[in-house]
Amino acid sequence: MDKKLGRLLRPHVGAYLLMLLGFGIAAAMVGEYVLAGLELGITLLLFVIYLMRRAREHTELQGYLQKYTEEMAGLQGNVTAPFPTLVINLADGSIVFANREFRELMDIRDTFVKRTVSEFVPEFDTDWITSGKTEYPAAVNLGKKRFRVYGSAFRGEDKRNTPMGVLFFSDLTELYEIRDEYIRSRPVVSIVLVDNYDELTRNMSEAAISGMNARINNTIMKWAQSYHGLLRRLEKNRFLLVFEKRDLKKAVAGKFSLLEDVHGITSPAGLEASVSIGLGVDGATFEESYEFAALSIEMALSRGGDQAVVKDRLNFRFYGGRNKESEHRSRVRSRVTANSLLELIGQSSQIFIMGHKNADMDSVGAAMGIASLCRKKGKPFYIVLDLENNAADKLLDEIRQEPEYKDVFITGQEALVRCDNRSTLVVVDTNRPDQVESQPLLEAIPKVCVVDHHLRASDYIHSVVVNFHEPFASSAAEMVTELLEYGLDRNDILPIEAKALMAGIFLDTKNFNVRTGERTFEAAAYLSQLGADTVEVKKLLQSDFQNTVAKHQIIKAARLYNYGIAIAALSTTTSRTLAAQAADELLNISGITASFVLYPDGDRVIISARSIGKANVQVILEPLGGGGNTATAGAQVSGSTVKDVLDRLTDSIDKFFEE
Repeated sequence: MDKKLGRLLRPHVGAYLLMLLGFGIAAAMVGEYVLAGLELGITLLLFVIYLMRRAREHTELQGYLQKYTEEMAGLQGNVTAPFPTLVINLADGSIVFANREFRELMDIRDTFVKRTVSEFVPEFDTDWITSGKTEYPAAVNLGKKRFRVYGSAFRGEDKRNTPMGVLFFSDLTELYEIRDEYIRSRPVVSIVLVDNYDELTRNMSEAAISGMNARINNTIMKWAQSYHGLLRRLEKNRFLLVFEKRDLKKAVAGKFSLLEDVHGITSPAGLEASVSIGLGVDGATFEESYEFAALSIEMALSRGGDQAVVKDRLNFRFYGGRNKESEHRSRVRSRVTANSLLELIGQSSQIFIMGHKNADMDSVGAAMGIASLCRKKGKPFYIVLDLENNAADKLLDEIRQEPEYKDVFITGQEALVRCDNRSTLVVVDTNRPDQVESQPLLEAIPKVCVVDHHLRASDYIHSVVVNFHEPFASSAAEMVTELLEYGLDRNDILPIEAKALMAGIFLDTKNFNVRTGERTFEAAAYLSQLGADTVEVKKLLQSDFQNTVAKHQIIKAARLYNYGIAIAALSTTTSRTLAAQAADELLNISGITASFVLYPDGDRVIISARSIGKANVQVILEPLGGGGNTATAGAQVSGSTVKDVLDRLTDSIDKFFEE
């Protein structure tokens, strides 16, 4: 509205001529014929001069148009461009000239339009012309059509040598519509997997299994019908669905409703069915899209199942996965992994064992369990760990007194010097390359094994030789304990190693209070038989008086947020151990089911999170670059303040509960 009013009040030659003509007529009406004749003569003269000047400017601009039209579009002497064309002043973006095609397109009457190009094309900038480019980086909408804009810069032949630009609007509406239709019709290859099919049909008769299959089939088919795709059952618990990409937004908007719909199917024992959906998008071929879908299913299962994962050429996107995990584990896998790992160790020249940065007792305990496998095979081994920055100093002090662990702990730089092409690296208690103790070492050794219990992140470690990933396990120490049961005799394991493994289980289960299952207690019983004393382990977890006071200061700084969540945002730094202990302690307060502790650490903000309720802290922290599992998670956010991270955290919490 303001722009239209400005154009209305802007002086124009025609207005001046009309005023002069009016004065001449008024003078004649009062008998001043000489004055009237003089005024009318001046008016006529000015009108002729105006027409001559306008004709000259029009001729000059037509010359510019011909020159740059030939250069940019190869029109070979055709003065009038066959597509909408503008000449603009690059200094202020004002339109100097608009040809007939542009005026008709935008319903403009004047050839010399006293307006700016941004009035017709919002947020249009001319930096691309001044930088020497000849094509605008994005499509432009004019009316109901879409254009690609080409242009070039030149200098006006006025005294100020004004920078000018000529713009050619090429109508590519039909081409864009064809392109968009091609994109919308691209195939999405999906794999729908019933996560717990064997558990659902266990101890059921053939007739009951047939009825269960019919209910599963009908539920999946009803969901798939809205996408007008092709659905086929590949195996007893695996389905293939192919549909067009135009319907993917509908599936996302519906939050992949099949994930909830299938929970209505229960076994006679009351077990709810759950499915995982893996979708492959933007593959160059059907084969590649299917490979993407298979990777998505693997990712979904490694994160606990009951979720949808979309994989394109660049990354993963996750939907669902907010319900409490159901345990699906097999001892067969532990036995096979133990044999594979022992065989690989036997073929290696030396073994490097590495956990995550700022190693805790779970990471150290799991590393020592792998070390016992190496000792059994008679292979040299090294544990890569920063002895100055870790959260297991008490345990490490005891370990370093053992003769078997003399000179075993080395830095990442020392490991890089020692490693060779026959070395093997075993990563424990993490699956993310940016979280390992030494990322250069991870990149230097081609044979890598991973033993981890955290939910798999989108940037997980690829190309591993042995991958033992159990997101349902309580800790990495529990997983390694199972490997030792199948790979070693009891007298092959040192008491200090059993103690370290027990400490790892104690730490991650909060003294067997969270994420514990039957196999957690079986592993603890096995370690107890090997000499692990729970009282001595409890002493390792004790904190001194000053740390206890500091922990309660953190708790005092906590504030209640919605959904039964407590958040402590600290302005000063603290240790990760204290932050984790404070987050654990907050869960002992009635009404609090999740806790977050934030504190600055140099140019980073560290977050420690815990949950015993519906809040999946891993999913909440994932948008902030965090990881972990449903009950325990953490994140490191670089280049931000505590306030900024707190705002992002609360937004993520709100989004989690809204969805």
